[in-house]
Amino acid sequence: MRALLRLLAPGGRRAKLTTLIFHRVHARPDPLFPNEMHVAAFRERLRWIGAWFNVLPLDAAVTALARGTLPERALAITFDDGYADNVEVALPILRQCGLSATFFIATAFLDGGRMWNDTVIEAVRSASSSTLDLAPLGLGSYPLDSMQARRAAIASLLGKLKYLHPDARDERALAIASIAGHALPDDLMMTSAQVRTLAASGMGIGAHTATHPILTSVDASRARHDIADGRDALQAIVRAPVRLFAYPNGKPGADYAGEHVSIVRELGFAAAVSTSRGAARSGDSLFELPRFTPWEADAARWGYRLAQNLLIRPSEAAA
Repeated sequence: MRALLRLLAPGGRRAKLTTLIFHRVHARPDPLFPNEMHVAAFRERLRWIGAWFNVLPLDAAVTALARGTLPERALAITFDDGYADNVEVALPILRQCGLSATFFIATAFLDGGRMWNDTVIEAVRSASSSTLDLAPLGLGSYPLDSMQARRAAIASLLGKLKYLHPDARDERALAIASIAGHALPDDLMMTSAQVRTLAASGMGIGAHTATHPILTSVDASRARHDIADGRDALQAIVRAPVRLFAYPNGKPGADYAGEHVSIVRELGFAAAVSTSRGAARSGDSLFELPRFTPWEADAARWGYRLAQNLLIRPSEAAA
């Protein structure tokens, strides 16, 4: 695998930067989402990454990309949103493996908050009835008589709510939880102290807005304030500049547009990441760096997907 990756991602001016994106790392497999990262799977992937790639902190990788000095097989690791398990579960494994990562954190959910999508997920997970009747909300009715049915209900509801205005989205999520009828967890996201723990451990801290809106769903003024507020809150927590940004959801043209790239530049960030597939090349915009992580569970397929990803030109909203 190293030889193939060296061929596809040489160093210097012809270098390419692979950036991985993770969200949660569970302490044990989640019965509702068994394919999500957990301790054993995450440790295994870090072993592959360490054997195949030259892993750099994202800020160092961005600087090297701009200068044309990236090493061959360059890779950076990132996490989005700010889940507590990033500190409790992922951080010890990263340190054991001697690897660095950058954590993009949505600050409004620190210290006991919960993202709208987790409100929906945990409401469906905890519902005790075999049917979730959301007809009063105009969202239909969902069977919950199996894990498969609950996963299907979650996927449908997240799809229906994701692109609503953030205020309407949050209201609908809370209404779903009310109908489901169970108390929901308030410890899914990091505390401010855990953010400081990450920074003190040498990990990168990046901004991810305050309230995680789909930027195209709000006006430019609200988008600017949300981006700036998230950065400023993080800077107050870690008492250091926060120069990297991740677009919420991150699909170019759908979740953010060229105007949002301009806002990020104007606010003084050094670089920003999307969720477009592909690898960044010398001369590409530093404000729409692509990220991609395969879902395959075996080493050969996982590595092959990353090799394929090196051949893809990423999409850009500002193109």
